[in-house]
Amino acid sequence: MLMRTDPFRELDRLTQQVFGQPFGPARPAPMPMDAYQAGDDLIVHFDLPGIDPESIDLDVERNVLNVRAERRSPAPEGADVIVAERPAGAFTRQLFLGETLDTERIDASYEAGVLTLRIPVAEQAKPRRIQIAGGDRKELGG
Repeated sequence: MLMRTDPFRELDRLTQQVFGQPFGPARPAPMPMDAYQAGDDLIVHFDLPGIDPESIDLDVERNVLNVRAERRSPAPEGADVIVAERPAGAFTRQLFLGETLDTERIDASYEAGVLTLRIPVAEQAKPRRIQIAGGDRKELGG
């Protein structure tokens, strides 16, 4: 249903912890994600605290879902920043969705700093029961 997309994500986190390098325009910060299947839907939650919902951009192209959001620094320009531990800038995530998902009916909501996507399983991918047609049974040989 869903494939992991960024094998270098953990390396980026380690690099940031060791060298203190913030994510910049060349490499937007990743956004933490949980995903699970509930009934006939794939549910995906992205942590995006402090993000203006107007800055969130979602698009799907050929079963690739792109999520982009931006958080600006709350400090006014020219301010003497004492501590800046909360990441600001662009946040992106790309998910490769399986063919079994209905990308035409994705539902998105943003509440309490969490972007939630509900992606239904495509009708043609759902299991279905096949009726067996039967007629009068004739005995063999006679």
